[in-house]
Amino acid sequence: MPELPEVETVRRGLEKKLDNFIIKKVEVCRDSTVAFPKNKDEFIKGLQNSLIHKWDRRGKYLIAQLKEVQNENTQLPLENSQYNGFLVVHLRMTGYFKFIENSSHPCKHTRIRFFDKNNNELRYIDVRSFGQMWWINKDLSLNKIIKGLGSLGPEPFSKDFDANYLKKVISKRTKSIKAILLDQTIVAGIGNIYADESLYSAGISPFREAQTIKNNELIKLKESIVTVLKKSIGSGGTTFSDFRDLEGENGNFGLQTNVYRRTGKECRKCGNLIERQKITGRSTHWCPRCQK
Repeated sequence: MPELPEVETVRRGLEKKLDNFIIKKVEVCRDSTVAFPKNKDEFIKGLQNSLIHKWDRRGKYLIAQLKEVQNENTQLPLENSQYNGFLVVHLRMTGYFKFIENSSHPCKHTRIRFFDKNNNELRYIDVRSFGQMWWINKDLSLNKIIKGLGSLGPEPFSKDFDANYLKKVISKRTKSIKAILLDQTIVAGIGNIYADESLYSAGISPFREAQTIKNNELIKLKESIVTVLKKSIGSGGTTFSDFRDLEGENGNFGLQTNVYRRTGKECRKCGNLIERQKITGRSTHWCPRCQK
């Protein structure tokens, strides 16, 4: 599943590519991709004649702010126009966007298509069809409609995410620190790849009970999480996830991992072999010598 760096890479790509993109037509190719409203016609009607004004990200969710466009001759930018709610997207396992100039026939995995007046298309493709989209009217609450969005913990880059916060949330927890990092209600956006890489960078065993981790280790863990995520964003995400940017490209961070998917290979620091074992059903990669 795409994690924070992959979703952030998509967000930046959408914001750059969809400058002044006004949705004139929406085609839903798979009804189940529309999570809200339940009536797909309401979803389509709500999005039509909307300018995609700004793209945000919260955890692994993409959030587009929409503005109403009264007619095709309206001058941009629409500083004084009414907001028209939000388009929210969760890519899940295999969802990705593709921008196509002069729209062509869609592939069989196309789920939703957005067109502007020039027939440019923003196409949402999803092989396994787990991804979802919501159109949330401006009078409704995103967090109430999308329960997963409302329960997210702080962003790793926010001032609320620091060693003191980590100490507070893990002080009495007997779960492994790896399981804690995967919990989206504790910290938003971290998944399997970056939990493994961050713990390796911090020198902390993924099997450690969260409550046993000392203050100095928590400071290092917080710094490692931020550093690893920023490095991956700079590389456009990782090749290991089922992820494509708007140009259909994988990220390059997979070429730089220290433990993830390196089972049986030598640790880049000590030469010991990287091991793999499951924690809460997720494959976990670590160096027994470097991580204590």
